[in-house]
Amino acid sequence: MSQAYLLVSHGSRDPRPQVAMEELAKNLSDKLENNSNYDAGNVLSPTKCNYQIGTGYLELHPQPLHQQIIDFSRKAIAQGCRRLKILPLFLLSGIHVTEDIPQEVELAKKLAQKTLKEDISIELQPYLGSHLGLERLLANKISDISFDGRIILAHGSRRVEANASIEAMAISLNAVAAYWAVSPSLKDIVVQLVADGKKKIAIIPYFLFAGGITDAIAQSIQDLKLQFPGVSFQLYEPLGGNGELTDLIWDLMQNEPGYTKSCR
Repeated sequence: MSQAYLLVSHGSRDPRPQVAMEELAKNLSDKLENNSNYDAGNVLSPTKCNYQIGTGYLELHPQPLHQQIIDFSRKAIAQGCRRLKILPLFLLSGIHVTEDIPQEVELAKKLAQKTLKEDISIELQPYLGSHLGLERLLANKISDISFDGRIILAHGSRRVEANASIEAMAISLNAVAAYWAVSPSLKDIVVQLVADGKKKIAIIPYFLFAGGITDAIAQSIQDLKLQFPGVSFQLYEPLGGNGELTDLIWDLMQNEPGYTKSCR
């Protein structure tokens, strides 16, 4: 069945995440176009689906997500696509992943039946943070054995269960989890590590792209350097700066709903 893909992120007032999302969509489009395994027989006569990839935003967009899905569905149908996969580019299984996005997708399905002239299957895929390859990506970032302290800094969720995956990942990587929106905070964990005698601390932001939060993290680290002049801090780039992220999303794009080998 010919298909299109809609990459969904949170949305931001900062323009950088949207620019990064568009660049990501372009890279994935190029990868699809150049894929040697392209199924030349995947054709709906007389129109072949061009495997469109679009971007959508849960918040801070002029339209609600369900309307963005409908608008993109129209474009996909015009290109011969009869299947649309929604890929939530979220790292935690918080309220947005477990409630908000599924609700918007269901609204889009109902609206599609009423407003679209042709049928299209709208399917919600596993969220990005469920991919086991993210742990490998982080491991590659902090492979320098000279660090005696490592912090995985995530946004954090009010849904406590969502933070469990970060805790488990941190333990696996010989690191400690800290959160921007909930406790323990970055400062809390740094104070703890310094008290334990750590002198060289790596901080890995568990965020997709640079934006307002990563700027605030950088400023917080400058404050920590003043507070702990005897400690060396290394702040890494967010995940989106690594080409490996594109490969992980590509993997999610190629797998059917319910695929569990690379999801947890």
